[in-house]
Amino acid sequence: MSTYAFPEIAQPQKVPQKTVYMVPSGDQRESANLASWPVQKEFEETLTGIFASKGWKTIRAFDQGDAKHGFIDSQKLGMKVFQNIPQDAPLVVAIANWQYSSHVLPGLRTHQGPVLTVANFSPSWPGLVGLLGLNAGLTKMGKPYSTLWTIDGSDQWFLDKLEAWLEHGSITHDASHVKPYEPSDSEETRLGQALAKELVHKKALLGLFDEGCMGMYNAIIDDELMNPLGIFKERMSQSELWAQMQKVDDDEAMEIHQWLLDQGMTFRIGEDEESELTMQQLMWQYKMYICLVRMTKEYGFDAVGVQYQQGLKNVCPASDLVEGLLNNASRPPVFAKDGSGEIQAGKPIPNFNEVDEGVAVDALMTNRIWTAMGMDPATTLHDVRWGEQFGDDYVWALEISGSVPASHLPDGYKSAEGWRQGPVFFPAGGATLNGVCKKGEIVWSRIYIKDNSLHADIGLGKVIELPKEESDRRKQLTNPEWPIAHAVFYGITRDQFMARHKANHIQLVYADDKDSARRARDVKAAMFDELGITVHLCGTTE
Repeated sequence: MSTYAFPEIAQPQKVPQKTVYMVPSGDQRESANLASWPVQKEFEETLTGIFASKGWKTIRAFDQGDAKHGFIDSQKLGMKVFQNIPQDAPLVVAIANWQYSSHVLPGLRTHQGPVLTVANFSPSWPGLVGLLGLNAGLTKMGKPYSTLWTIDGSDQWFLDKLEAWLEHGSITHDASHVKPYEPSDSEETRLGQALAKELVHKKALLGLFDEGCMGMYNAIIDDELMNPLGIFKERMSQSELWAQMQKVDDDEAMEIHQWLLDQGMTFRIGEDEESELTMQQLMWQYKMYICLVRMTKEYGFDAVGVQYQQGLKNVCPASDLVEGLLNNASRPPVFAKDGSGEIQAGKPIPNFNEVDEGVAVDALMTNRIWTAMGMDPATTLHDVRWGEQFGDDYVWALEISGSVPASHLPDGYKSAEGWRQGPVFFPAGGATLNGVCKKGEIVWSRIYIKDNSLHADIGLGKVIELPKEESDRRKQLTNPEWPIAHAVFYGITRDQFMARHKANHIQLVYADDKDSARRARDVKAAMFDELGITVHLCGTTE
């Protein structure tokens, strides 16, 4: 008889006929899970009712027990939950909130049955953002999946697509708006190729203050894919940033505040640290800004990103105001300690919010292209938060808590307000650089990983000015403390965009006019293509 202790291996479970298993992926922040749970619960009940109407039973694979919410809120818990799901069962990931993809990706990676990710098309919580982030992670890992979204479960498009998934285990979406990029013999192509060759020859350095953020597996680009672009990583610790912040004196920090006041920026300042923006919170944000600019010079960063969440959020106020300042050409001056003068005066320091490395690569190249073309290189990422028809246009609400530069607002800093970040996500507070983005022509893009290689989707569009009542309504439906862009993407429907986009974030940059936007898009496509990134042109030029 053997004396070894062999592990007990669970036997494959038989999947009942016409049964789907449902899992929720939650936030890692308990405050966010508690606040969003009622919306998630309602969405799951809606889906369960729809499945029942079609003769299918739903098994919720996670029993919340006595917990105050029903989310999978850690990677370890996710691994445990998936042990009880039959490997070949039809599986639905229901998303009505921001979710950490890392909670469910280990189980999804080995699951063998058909997978459907589905979100409620609602502005109240960032469920669509969570859906797109998870989809991008599944795409990166090469895991087949289907995806859907619905406003209330009654729209016929959603019901028809869901029926197809139940019958066939897969869904086909319309991708007729996408075409491959083909370089032309043009000045724009030659400029893009020249900028690509310069980048590979001279190389560039990203300053990453802790890699990986909020479960965004899709936001990490391995060195083996990034280095051939000529881009390398300096992996920093957020603890070093915090340590350096202690060395900045209050007088220097106050100079940043006074500079912003002189530019016309306003702040909603109170005294309650728990719920209001305070001067103490702002002072720490200014110290972070000073440190990041100085460390950019010290280490030679070409772009910089701070993880902040699950780290600094429990130590100091938000990085968001800082990131908006960095991304703007006109920003508070910071002087080198060695007496060599102002650091990168009149130039933005490209920032990639939440250490999204797809944004890092894009923002770095955008900065060089727009500078070479003589346009304002200020660029930012946004969350794809929500959208709704307005008049003849489908208008997306693009929002991000940080990194929007003041030049994206109608009157620069005069249009900017500092509001306190919401306590649900930001317990230590801190200001945003809040405002409604100006109207104008834009180039949008996203770099992502598919089939172990880099891809880029690029399109044209415009930010429009909505009537104040409609703009205010949209802000109140989402996060009014965050900057918002009312965006229209040329030649792309809502469902085409949702089915195609492989990220929770989208990169946005203004051009001088329509012709400049088209030419800049062509330069960007040529630069990406020269570097070996597969380029997909999305939509139309009008």
